[in-house]
Amino acid sequence: MNSEELKNLQAPLKEKYRAQPESAYITLKASGKIGEGISCKVETDRAFVEAGLHKATGGTGILACSGDLLLEALAACAGVTLQAVSTAIGVDIKDGTVKAEGDLDFRGTLGVSKEVPVGFISIRLSFNLDTDASEEQLQTLAKLTERYCVVYQTLTKGVNVATSFNKQRVQT
Repeated sequence: MNSEELKNLQAPLKEKYRAQPESAYITLKASGKIGEGISCKVETDRAFVEAGLHKATGGTGILACSGDLLLEALAACAGVTLQAVSTAIGVDIKDGTVKAEGDLDFRGTLGVSKEVPVGFISIRLSFNLDTDASEEQLQTLAKLTERYCVVYQTLTKGVNVATSFNKQRVQT
């Protein structure tokens, strides 16, 4: 896809969202089924992913770790955003990789220490690109990728998360 094709693809959407801002508001959804042992099967539009405990918390390593899924979502979103941005501004990327790494201290997760936070302490996102882009173009790619990557913005700015626990009988 080239810049013109991308602009033609997105132009009607942008026009619609300007004229009808409420049409741009979409709720993405994910649902999971509590599984056997300590697991949760998450249904996506494409497949099921079964998540379980990380090996550092007693898991077998066979099931997906939710922390890994978060980093994978960040890498995927950043990679797609980078490609869209580079296409839009006419910067050719021949090949590349995106890496998301995050540091955790599992003493917090396991309740070993109340002083240690639960969750990622830091996350690093890196891109290795085969491109002839100038330093200025790379800076623009970085700025725009960070600005328009949904997962990156959600992680760096934070978001309110509301939880609810509802009791119901499960039919067997």
